[in-house]
Amino acid sequence: MADADNLLTEIEALEGRLTAAKAEITRRFIGQERVVDLTLSALLCGGHGLLIGLPGLGKTRLVETLATVMGLDGKRVQFTPDLMPADILGSEVLETGADGSRAFKFIEGPIFCQLLMADEINRASPRTQSALLQAMQERQVSVSGQTRDLAKPFHVLATQNPIEQEGTYPLPEAQLDRFLVRIDVGYP
Repeated sequence: MADADNLLTEIEALEGRLTAAKAEITRRFIGQERVVDLTLSALLCGGHGLLIGLPGLGKTRLVETLATVMGLDGKRVQFTPDLMPADILGSEVLETGADGSRAFKFIEGPIFCQLLMADEINRASPRTQSALLQAMQERQVSVSGQTRDLAKPFHVLATQNPIEQEGTYPLPEAQLDRFLVRIDVGYP
């Protein structure tokens, strides 16, 4: 019986913290309660979210605010046509030691965080977009033949401009399948 009481107390405390977090987020992201609810739901379920809307509606601000309020290590990658997979995942560089010896050292990319904001994901080439596939599904990446685990928790909140806009690429079905929820961000 004591375990049930403890569980109920923990659930009520979690509800209070979640309500406080949502209040802080909606103070900065005004008039979009449904968007905030869906985004928080994606994070709480351990999934990824795809925020779709026109430029200027606050998608970037929402993700930055979520990282701050939820206490997550957040990083942002601005997807552009010239972005390469190594710009997201990281790469190995040849490092020369003080004694003249040489060895490869892995430099982590921005994907090594808890909340990755893939800003305007559909502006990058399909090759670069696919660099996220393994990370989103398996919570790990393979670089230079070595598998590296990502932080726990690991979430991707991607923003996307409507497909009709110039300079955008459609997301591959395999990548769309990695998102738990599609969140349409309209005008408040």
